Amino acid sequence: MIVLVTGGTGAIGRPAIDRLVAAGHEVRAVARDDAKAARLHAQGAEPVRADVFDAGSARKVAGGVDAIAHLATNVPPMAKMVLPAAWKTHNRLRTEATSALLEAARALGIDRFVKESITFTYPDRGDQWIDESVTPETTAKLLQPTLDGERLVARFGADGGKGVVLRFGLFYGPESRSVDESLRLAKVRAAPIPGAADGYVSSIHVSDAGAAVVAALDAPPGVYNVVDDEPVTRREYADAFAAAFDLPRLRIAPGGVVRAVGGSVSSALTASQRVSNRRFRDATGWAPAYPSVREGWVAVAAARGGAYKEDADDR
Repeated sequence: MIVLVTGGTGAIGRPAIDRLVAAGHEVRAVARDDAKAARLHAQGAEPVRADVFDAGSARKVAGGVDAIAHLATNVPPMAKMVLPAAWKTHNRLRTEATSALLEAARALGIDRFVKESITFTYPDRGDQWIDESVTPETTAKLLQPTLDGERLVARFGADGGKGVVLRFGLFYGPESRSVDESLRLAKVRAAPIPGAADGYVSSIHVSDAGAAVVAALDAPPGVYNVVDDEPVTRREYADAFAAAFDLPRLRIAPGGVVRAVGGSVSSALTASQRVSNRRFRDATGWAPAYPSVREGWVAVAAARGGAYKEDADDR
């Protein structure tokens, strides 16, 4: 296939392009500057310039492609996550960019559309497993654009398109900005994620997320959870992170304290979510190379060759 990728220099875009090229697909990837274009070219992708918020601009670069993978995000740094204004561009990518790209797909007869989403929209379910039949939580206003973007893809499917939404768990990987942020927290003995120590968190290594994007090109239309095989408790997550980087035992910030500061968004990020990937595995044969963060964080620590900085804008 010829695949147009947005967010190709972002957290999942980079490994997704590597996987797409390795699988024999031709990749066009949106780049916003020369440095990012050079990186995409080095990966074997064709860099193109486009305004992803404009359907006309999207049409110009999408002509002749077989599929669009909309992976662009703009997640703010940890310190700004509780600020609604910090999510403005990210939310526009969820909604306005999704709408523009789908309009381009319809105009050009592109029927395969893969969209990045997240599992954080699910409610707190304690130690119960969460699959795609669980209705997302709707009280966190800042998560509404995520659900709005999913609904846009659902309408594309209702019109005859093959829309696939991938709800990813918490990303981690060797080039992720979150690793540097987590290591800074560890200097004061703070764990990377807050919430109840016995609450579950579902993660995904970015390499496995990239492989899922490739698998999604052949998946039946629908919504799929893409997480590792074994969700762990926050205590187990913190211990796995600490062990990988040879750190002392880390303290986990209680969810109540975080929610008092961050409101509904913090509630979503501190919820206990034990998410199942079974539906996606059964539909595509995909399986994560890192079954849990226990193996994944060890690989991340081994792969890092010093500090890594990446700007928040993954378009």
